[in-house]
Amino acid sequence: MKVLLLTQVVPYPPDSGPKIKTYHVLRWLAREHDVTLVSFVRTPAEALAAESLRSLCRHIYTVPLHRSRLRDAGAFAHSLHDSRPLILLRDENAELRRLLQRLTHTQAFDLIHVDQLNMAQFALDLDGPPVVLDLHNAVWTIFDRMARSARGARRWLLLRERARLRRYEGMACRKAAAVVAVSEADRAALQQVAGNVRIDVVPIAIDVREQRLIERDPDARAALSVATMFWPPNVDGVCWFGREIYPRIQQRQPDTTFLVVGARPAQPVLDLAARQPGIVVTGYVADLAPYQRQAAAFVVPLRSGSGMRVKILEAFTHGLPVVSTTIGYEGIDARPDEHLLAADDPAGFADAVLRLIHDQRLSRRLVEAGRALAEQLYDWRAVCPALATTYTRALA
Repeated sequence: MKVLLLTQVVPYPPDSGPKIKTYHVLRWLAREHDVTLVSFVRTPAEALAAESLRSLCRHIYTVPLHRSRLRDAGAFAHSLHDSRPLILLRDENAELRRLLQRLTHTQAFDLIHVDQLNMAQFALDLDGPPVVLDLHNAVWTIFDRMARSARGARRWLLLRERARLRRYEGMACRKAAAVVAVSEADRAALQQVAGNVRIDVVPIAIDVREQRLIERDPDARAALSVATMFWPPNVDGVCWFGREIYPRIQQRQPDTTFLVVGARPAQPVLDLAARQPGIVVTGYVADLAPYQRQAAAFVVPLRSGSGMRVKILEAFTHGLPVVSTTIGYEGIDARPDEHLLAADDPAGFADAVLRLIHDQRLSRRLVEAGRALAEQLYDWRAVCPALATTYTRALA
């Protein structure tokens, strides 16, 4: 088949959750189908990275996407008389619309694979082939969870966006020829807003075979967080850990550190490191191994979010013991005390990290079980072929 893959970010290099998911879907698609990739790019480096996918794609087209506070303000002003969610309005792009019109009128695509909700607005109204909507999250639930802990004007804005996302996600699911979610929790959340629409579950996949186990330092004392540090749920989780959990750990184990690794750290995260000794904020790093070797625990202190945390699957694959909130490992078939440790309160989370620092037998047991789980359930070669059933149904 000829498949048009529409992505919000170039899925290369596979160094963040959304890019990892989409990269392995593309690898599977390239085995079976003729793929044309259309993607936004934010920098010349992203446009160059797209060229690395030439071996997987018949054609690649990129469209510049510009983000700024001024453009965000303009999108907010536009939202006063437009019912679409703000996260869609800020990415409205006439150039991408013209490109898709031209491609679908001049090439005989069998199917459009839309990656993430942000891109649905560009495909669902095209007079062309059926659309498969591949949702990384039930996005409305992210804003619902963030609103619960917000106050004042921020809470009002989050609730407003949640209401718009509920309407839009429901409409998008009903309009698409087929819909894919990454977990049963997301499927249930999407069906709340979409009604009686069939939604297939295809979990996020990684490449377990090509990932090596990390030989951690025998005296590892760090709590390691790896995440995109501009995404609000990640910012909230890291700040919660830094303010309420890390001081408890440091009080009982003074030589511990908190390593925060991830692109474009927001100001509240930078402020954490400035105020609290022992917290190190690195920004983006190309090679995680030096930080992974120092990790006594890979921490996922999320209090809001949706979908699946690819970083947990990657931690399992690399042999890092994980401590997570319940929301953090949502969507992953992991069991507390067997594959990871779980806690939702500061005292319990701190205790779990300290257990891993002091109990090497427990740490090794979790590492072995986590790696085995990733091998059994989450390698892309086993997961992605399930999309064939979704494609068949969309074409029908």
